[in-house]
Amino acid sequence: MYYEIGPPDVFRYEDVPDPVCPPGCVLIEVEAISIEGGDTLHRAGGVLTVTPHIVGYQCAGVIREVGEGVTERKPGDRVVLTVPFGSHAERVSVASHGVWLVPDSLDIREAACVPIPFGTADDCLFEFGHLKAGETVLVQGGAGGVGLATIQLAKRAGATVLATASSDEKLEQLRPFGLDEGINYRTHELVPEARRLTGGRGVDLVVDPVGTTLQDSLACLAYRGRAITVGNMGRADRTLDIGSLLQGNQSLTGVFLGAEMGTPRVHAMIAAHLDNVAAGKLKVVIDRAFPLAEAAAAHAFIESRQAFGRTLLIP
Repeated sequence: MYYEIGPPDVFRYEDVPDPVCPPGCVLIEVEAISIEGGDTLHRAGGVLTVTPHIVGYQCAGVIREVGEGVTERKPGDRVVLTVPFGSHAERVSVASHGVWLVPDSLDIREAACVPIPFGTADDCLFEFGHLKAGETVLVQGGAGGVGLATIQLAKRAGATVLATASSDEKLEQLRPFGLDEGINYRTHELVPEARRLTGGRGVDLVVDPVGTTLQDSLACLAYRGRAITVGNMGRADRTLDIGSLLQGNQSLTGVFLGAEMGTPRVHAMIAAHLDNVAAGKLKVVIDRAFPLAEAAAAHAFIESRQAFGRTLLIP
């Protein structure tokens, strides 16, 4: 938790009263917390809805108590959930319809990493990106959680997949997940390289969770190309020149999974991704896990841009 926003060292590891379990809710003993990009952004510059504030959007664990009126869940069920805040804790209470059952064959740590990254990737590619087989996708920040999910889903849909990363080593690590061509943004300029890799045409779809790269993402688009901006890991000021979109009949769409998280469409979509991860059809990559007491170190590790895949907290 923290009492003020700021760098990772604002975190305090303290005891607080256990959350209650109101009617319609379930009380969960948390076993794994996936740190999302929004968690670090909120800690650095978000609004404290309560003080002290327990940050965190996503976790997984075991139901210990069900509230009055809950019939579809029971104590002992393994579940994964998303919440507006509060996942960086040993226990969390949430509405029963806001959890997904974890398949028996799926490790709880992997389950903790599924809903937001894979749900976000799915919406960026299909619901709002309108990806079709045979098109070319550029994924900014391919080694992140959303990036890895996007690469896998795009390749499975029959797309040619390009992605950026900070090193050749990371790009090589992405190839087993479906990467066709990688761009090391430390050694190559993005736009001319993306043009070269597409024979000068450009890409049909860009998925950009970074923010600071968005202007270049637009410049990579083919005629009638689509750009998706999702998240803002680079903390960009969002000032853009969109004049190029007009001449190319191109589009820019903002995506926020949280706005549709409670819909039947998204709930069913994420349940399917959990089943696919359990069956080995999709992969979750966990870089490392930190004890909950070391949340500051975990956030600092993410912000160092060293991680490949997800970083967890374990209560």
